Amino acid sequence: MILLAITPGLGFDRERWAAVLRAGVDGFLIREKQMSPRALLEAAIWCQDTAPEVALWVAGRLDVAFAAGCGLHAPEAHPEVAPGLVPLSRPLHDEDQWARRCHVDQLLVSPVFPSPGKGAPWGAVRLHRFLDGLPAGGPRLLALGGVDPANAAQLPHPRLAGLAAIRPFWEGDPRRAVAAFRDLQ
Repeated sequence: MILLAITPGLGFDRERWAAVLRAGVDGFLIREKQMSPRALLEAAIWCQDTAPEVALWVAGRLDVAFAAGCGLHAPEAHPEVAPGLVPLSRPLHDEDQWARRCHVDQLLVSPVFPSPGKGAPWGAVRLHRFLDGLPAGGPRLLALGGVDPANAAQLPHPRLAGLAAIRPFWEGDPRRAVAAFRDLQ
């Protein structure tokens, strides 16, 4: 199971970021809208130096992802990105988006469970029904939104590669969160 930690939008904190990067996550998505491009690039390079084994993604900044040599998570309103420039991740908020987004490297299906400030959740039943209808192959699919070790046991599916989360990795001990998610396998 792939575990993607998403930064909480509180700025670059080397100590906290290092704790999450070294906790056993497989991916790390920098989602810090308030950071300047230069600061974001410096943070991305720092992450790569600190945990080169962790796949790195930057939200919303193609220039930074390209310069850092990492993946881009293009949020909902982001312009389309030509295939092949950088590894590409997109959100998937509705089944109807599949046809337009199935060519990317990674899709974050969201929100799966209730999550502050997000729309109506998919729920495990709807998510599984959607996953059951997908063709083999295609992008890596991760469940995001309100996912924590207590409810993640509802989610395993052959087509679901893993989970993405914010709060479990940033509120409390990130190593404990990783261990709890891994115990579900």
